Amino acid sequence: MLNTAVAAPIPSASVRMATIAKPGFLLHVRMAYRLSRPRSDSMYGILPHMRVAALFDIHGNLPALEAVLEDLRDVRVDRVVVGGDLLPGPMARETLILLLNLDVPVEWIYGNGEVAVLERMAGSESAKVPEQYRPAIAWTAEQVRDHEKLIRAWPMTVRLEIDGLGSALFCHATPRNEDEAFTRLTPEDRLLPVFDGVDAAVVVCGHTHMQFDRAIGRTRVVNAGSIGMPFGEPGADWLLLGPDVQLKHTIYDLNAAAERIRKTTFPWPNDFAEQYLLHPPSEKAMLEAFTRASF
Repeated sequence: MLNTAVAAPIPSASVRMATIAKPGFLLHVRMAYRLSRPRSDSMYGILPHMRVAALFDIHGNLPALEAVLEDLRDVRVDRVVVGGDLLPGPMARETLILLLNLDVPVEWIYGNGEVAVLERMAGSESAKVPEQYRPAIAWTAEQVRDHEKLIRAWPMTVRLEIDGLGSALFCHATPRNEDEAFTRLTPEDRLLPVFDGVDAAVVVCGHTHMQFDRAIGRTRVVNAGSIGMPFGEPGADWLLLGPDVQLKHTIYDLNAAAERIRKTTFPWPNDFAEQYLLHPPSEKAMLEAFTRASF
């Protein structure tokens, strides 16, 4: 599903130069999942900065999302941005429903994963999606079919004003499309045309499942990493924005999460649990892979 990039290596343990197919979960869904702790302005005062959590590339990994949301309860965010590739994944439906029931405003953008799932819902299959990944796309499409109208309404980008940072543009991959890939090692001269004309102090992206914070010309570009399928250290990666940028990593019970995922009807739950939760590809290996395949 990537144009000029590598996608997550699914389901082989080896690093694949291919496109992305990243794979929902069942827990009781709590209505109005509370991120903010009860407070009064007289006790806490007015928050001096808007705080935004950027949650990217969740890929239906419900246990990872639950762990991140618990961390968010401690920092009190004012808004959440779901940065694409919530889909596909082994607990896609339950993950979506949980996010729909947060008690803070949520902004949504689509990624190449949502594009593939929506194409499947429409009865077509993109040539960008390799054959071995198509069962996961088809399965996810059926899991979230009753939310098709909602997902189709998600935009490609969202812009927010964040105190201390200024204008922040959120996109899944790059500001111009949802499947270009670049890393912290991609030469700046290759990226300047991509970000030329972007009127934002900060661009927040994801897609490659590896965090970074770098400058491209006069623009600060931050990758949120992946909650559901991070490359490198096991866990869940995300961002906290305002008044500065914090690269966050949440540790959770990987073995318990793997058992929950193995109990789903996802087409390859064991591979997902082993290769993306318990033993994810190293950052070094994936940087090398993306370097060979990116623009």
